[in-house]
Amino acid sequence: MALARSRGPDKTFCPSEAARRLADDWRPLMDDVRRVAATLPLRATQRGRPVDPVAARGPIRLQITE
Repeated sequence: MALARSRGPDKTFCPSEAARRLADDWRPLMDDVRRVAATLPLRATQRGRPVDPVAARGPIRLQITE
């Protein structure tokens, strides 16, 4: 959430940015980051359209909603 808050409600970020803050070997964390994002006040989008961060395949962006 710190990353989302630092970007603000007008900016998005890739889930990999959050994973990279957690570990050097961040790729294995991607499913967990998406799963946690689904429980937080974050909007997930793909090509500008809302998506479920867990079910979406391919790159997504996250954005704070509060």
